[in-house]
Amino acid sequence: MGYRTVVMYMEIGCFVVCVSGWILVCSTMPTEIWTWSEVNSIVLTTAHYFSNLWKDCVTDSTGVSDCKEIPSLLGLNWGIHMCRALVITSIILSFFGSILVLVGMKCTKIGGSEIANARVTFAGGMNYLFGGLCSMIAFSYYGNTIRAEFQDPSFKAQKFEIGIGVFLGWGGSALLIVGGLIYSIFAGREGCQSSSENYLPAYQLPGAYTAVPTNKSIVSLARTQTSEGGISRTSKASKASSISERTKTTVINAYV
Repeated sequence: MGYRTVVMYMEIGCFVVCVSGWILVCSTMPTEIWTWSEVNSIVLTTAHYFSNLWKDCVTDSTGVSDCKEIPSLLGLNWGIHMCRALVITSIILSFFGSILVLVGMKCTKIGGSEIANARVTFAGGMNYLFGGLCSMIAFSYYGNTIRAEFQDPSFKAQKFEIGIGVFLGWGGSALLIVGGLIYSIFAGREGCQSSSENYLPAYQLPGAYTAVPTNKSIVSLARTQTSEGGISRTSKASKASSISERTKTTVINAYV
């Protein structure tokens, strides 16, 4: 099994994980039980209070439920507004991350070259990662607020406990973060290595460089060779004349 096949199966597994996390985060929006509380007034009368980011509900012992929308948008706590914005942002980012990953995965063959597919997959993984971080911050803040109010002895209002919606959000956010992180690591490494190999110039040894001679250099070289030849001829002629003069002098001395 080659490296490409392993990466392809890994991408399919991460896609299933990320889509499952996205579905879990989306399911927390209509879930009414983010917080819940039970109040017993008498033996046969029990009321269950539960709420989420959008409305507050109550159920009595007969099973009748009554929900009331939050009346004032501007009168809400800033923490509720922050959680709403972060959860919606997470859902949008994860949706676009799914589209990008479907285009860039090796098994779909929708995109172009391997480098382009790796970069598209990396962008989708980053969308998953940031979406999971946004939802994790929202659910963690909401759950920590409930915990702090429940454990605060000076808090005199009705105390609530963490509901199923927050736990679903934690699970979905963890899946988004894990899948997006794996996507970003593998696809980002492949895309960055491919781009560096394409744009990095090849190194050549100094001996590989050759100089192309021009007309001026050829003419100057010929002139120097000619001048050197003339100098050598004159030096040879002077040497021959000096030798002949010496021989004449020796002959004259011998006759004398």
